[in-house]
Amino acid sequence: MATNVSATPGGNSRHALAKYIYIALIAVILIPFNRILGWSNITAPIALLMGLVFALTLPNPCPKFNKKTSKYLLQVSVVCLGFNMNLQESLRSGADGMLFTVVSVVGVMVLGVMLGYWMHVNRKTSYLISSGTAICGGSAIAAIGPVVKADSDEMAVSLGVIFILNSIALFIFPPLGHLFDMSQTQFGTWAAIAIHDTSSVVGAGEMFGEQAMQTATLIKLTRALWIIPLAFVTMFIFRDKDAKISIPWFIFIFVLAMVINSYIALPEWFVGSMVWIARRGMVLTLFLIGASLSAASIRQVGAKPLIQAVLLWIIISVSSLFVVLETVA
Repeated sequence: MATNVSATPGGNSRHALAKYIYIALIAVILIPFNRILGWSNITAPIALLMGLVFALTLPNPCPKFNKKTSKYLLQVSVVCLGFNMNLQESLRSGADGMLFTVVSVVGVMVLGVMLGYWMHVNRKTSYLISSGTAICGGSAIAAIGPVVKADSDEMAVSLGVIFILNSIALFIFPPLGHLFDMSQTQFGTWAAIAIHDTSSVVGAGEMFGEQAMQTATLIKLTRALWIIPLAFVTMFIFRDKDAKISIPWFIFIFVLAMVINSYIALPEWFVGSMVWIARRGMVLTLFLIGASLSAASIRQVGAKPLIQAVLLWIIISVSSLFVVLETVA
């Protein structure tokens, strides 16, 4: 009994410490160092690494806030990014990747389901991993999960696998882009197709260059719209006509922001503010995503789903790299 009493204050103090550190890290990420001290701001990979280290060393003081904030902050950041993009230029730079986007979405879904069946991975888990790899990572899994009536374990495993690979992609893709001497458009196209989540796609694109970020964002959001037809096909496959479909409405607001910026002369201070919100918001989103990870979620993944996801990711990454280098200028 004495042990329990002493453990509680210790647990509370550790939780309080985690909360203060959590708030301090968020403040550090948001501070505009380049304007105040002339230093470089915290970058996307560093923010993700900070979140990962925090998650694996301290308890998350506010997991619900973390999850909801990362979701909506990503959407706000993407919309704000639209105010710095020209519709005609973006469509031209992203046109080369549209056809391969269609082919790759269908191809990855078919290959992923076949691979999961061959490896004897849980049917729903395999389908969710394939959806996340084919379209837009966690967003696709969150949208398709209720359609297939996935339980919490199936959702957790699918999201965990995609998150682990998505985190790795943010660190390795920009160096690989430079290694293969890719152009801005080539890298943006490749990143949008081969990296899972929109947050890491934009983060990797930003690290490579402004045009790469714009191309990656446009193609990735176009890819994300495939959630809608995939959800209808999924209802037929899993025989559930009453399932609800989650439509990513923020993508249409992003397009509206691009249209406004393309045809209306917006004040420089407004565009600059939107760009700052988009970039800092995206970096903070990656920290929050990293902080959501836990040792328990890693253990829950298991070997087979991870192997399926890795094989699928390697196939789409290598094949899309070859196609992009051969067909995109």
